[in-house]
Amino acid sequence: MNNLDRFLARAEALLTRLEAQLSPSAEAPDWRAAVAFRWIKRQGRGHLQAVGKPHHIRLEDLCGIDEQKERIEQNTRQFIAGRCANNVLLTGARGTGKSSLVKGVLDRYAAKGLRLIEVDKHDLTDLAEIVDLITGRTERFIIFCDDLSFEASEPGYKALKSVLDGSIAGMPDNLLLYATSNRRHLMPEYMDENLEVRHVDGEIHPNETVEEKISLSERFGLWLSFYPFDQDHYLAICQHWLREFGLTARQATAARSEALQWTILRGSRSGRVAWQFARDYAGRHVGKAVRKTRRKS
Repeated sequence: MNNLDRFLARAEALLTRLEAQLSPSAEAPDWRAAVAFRWIKRQGRGHLQAVGKPHHIRLEDLCGIDEQKERIEQNTRQFIAGRCANNVLLTGARGTGKSSLVKGVLDRYAAKGLRLIEVDKHDLTDLAEIVDLITGRTERFIIFCDDLSFEASEPGYKALKSVLDGSIAGMPDNLLLYATSNRRHLMPEYMDENLEVRHVDGEIHPNETVEEKISLSERFGLWLSFYPFDQDHYLAICQHWLREFGLTARQATAARSEALQWTILRGSRSGRVAWQFARDYAGRHVGKAVRKTRRKS
């Protein structure tokens, strides 16, 4: 690449940054159009897009996580009533109902003014702009980040820390953040970090890297943990969905052996796997494919 090409490349990069900074602020959507919204970003500009058909999950369809349901419901009821409530971090095994629980909360409380805004982790740098759009509104908003995890160099990491607890501009009263993750500390942990721990007069002092990772998850006031399902739990969820998909109790019981074979082939026991089995089995035994809009995520 000659000097002219380098100059043109740098000039183009500079113009791109300037255009992003000079872009007009995102316009507010029609808040009456939906109860769920998604932050969409194209060509450096973000906007809220209404979700016309949100994924409906009934809380009563989520089996075996009663304690987690009770705690997140209580927190959400406090929030929509205008009382103090916490940001929530849902962590644990995949397919155990973390994201479904958040969707179920929206399904139950949307009529009381609850709204959901889904933001991808790569767009968390735009959180301040989203906050500006909802500040002062009467609705109660949950920003939802699914499958949240970071590498240390990602810009969204510091943006999220700042919005949660580290900025001079506090979060508005009508906003909470609910996030799901397979990692409790939201960032990868490495063996060599443990070697940096210091011992001073018998006290343990973690290194700064570990402290940095812990500091983000600690900004969530409520932690909900999800654990892998045992066989009985998995079979109970299969039974529930088989009945929901139109099978009789006897037919659902007869599916037990196939349900166990299914989980062996998948190498996993989870609510998602149970829902997938029930859908397949019902489609083969009810006589025609069951058309239901509800599903397990």
